[in-house]
Amino acid sequence: MTNQYQPLHPPTRYEIAAWIITGAVLLLLLPLHLLGALLAGLLVHQLTHLLVPLIRRRITDDRAKLVSVGLLSALIVGAVVGGIFGLIAFFRSDAGSLSTLLGKMAEILESSRASLPHWVVEHMPENTDALQKGMVGWLRSHTGELQIFGKEAARGFAHILVGLVIGAMLALYEVQPIAAYRPLARALIERAARLAEAFRRIVFAQMRISAINTAFTALYLAVLLPLFGVHLPLTKTLIAVTFIAGLLPVIGNLISNTVIVVVSLAHSPQTAIASLVFLIVIHKLEYFLNARIVGSQIQARAWELLLAMLAMDAAFGLPGVVAAPIYYAYLKNELSSRGLV
Repeated sequence: MTNQYQPLHPPTRYEIAAWIITGAVLLLLLPLHLLGALLAGLLVHQLTHLLVPLIRRRITDDRAKLVSVGLLSALIVGAVVGGIFGLIAFFRSDAGSLSTLLGKMAEILESSRASLPHWVVEHMPENTDALQKGMVGWLRSHTGELQIFGKEAARGFAHILVGLVIGAMLALYEVQPIAAYRPLARALIERAARLAEAFRRIVFAQMRISAINTAFTALYLAVLLPLFGVHLPLTKTLIAVTFIAGLLPVIGNLISNTVIVVVSLAHSPQTAIASLVFLIVIHKLEYFLNARIVGSQIQARAWELLLAMLAMDAAFGLPGVVAAPIYYAYLKNELSSRGLV
């Protein structure tokens, strides 16, 4: 049996320097709270790249092509910003209020104590007051983190806006004739291209998975349950949470499933069990989709992504969980290109 990997030339010092610089930048983005800017820039850059071929086929004049790509980038930036404000407005409204959802979950858990097994009740708060005391204690122990979060929220949104603009500018710049690059610049551009490719494969694939998962969940919550006379509260919020949480591979599905099962207790334990069974089926479907869509894109299994997310969570917290799939896809791309994995 012959080796399927062709022997590669040893890496040049420029490639080694580019790997070190890229790795350092990617890791520094997390403690510097610039991950949002990176993801926003990559999103605009990739969306523009998907639509640019249509312009290139229809427009031959370089100046007209430049103007068209500029307008396209501006429209994409506007659409992304509008989508962000739309989500914020929805979750602040009565139909999608997260605070209302959390309060409803607390009420459901308290009212369901009498109908739940004893071993489950032992691990639940005694009443709403106990739950509130627990939440207050958690808030006090994390006061510093919450203050930092509040102060950083506006700055983080500004970083996202800057990232959107940078992504649009880079897409615009690539339409222009490119001069010859020197060795280190060429190696860095190759690393950036691999990172953008990893982002496209992971994020767009996960968006498809989340959309499919949300569609099945919406059919269950808004169509199937009402056919049997079951109308759960805050259905729109549950559907929105399912899509947003579903953008995180594996763990996002667990978050949305927990919320749906708890809300199902508002009707009856039987409804909660039915929801749990249905969501387990959907969860298995998501594993299949991860293997077929995400796994086929980067040749990685679900447990690999989960392990990467656990490691990044331990090192960087929630931003690490978000970045882990993209970083892992980029790392595996680099290793595969050298025939190492």
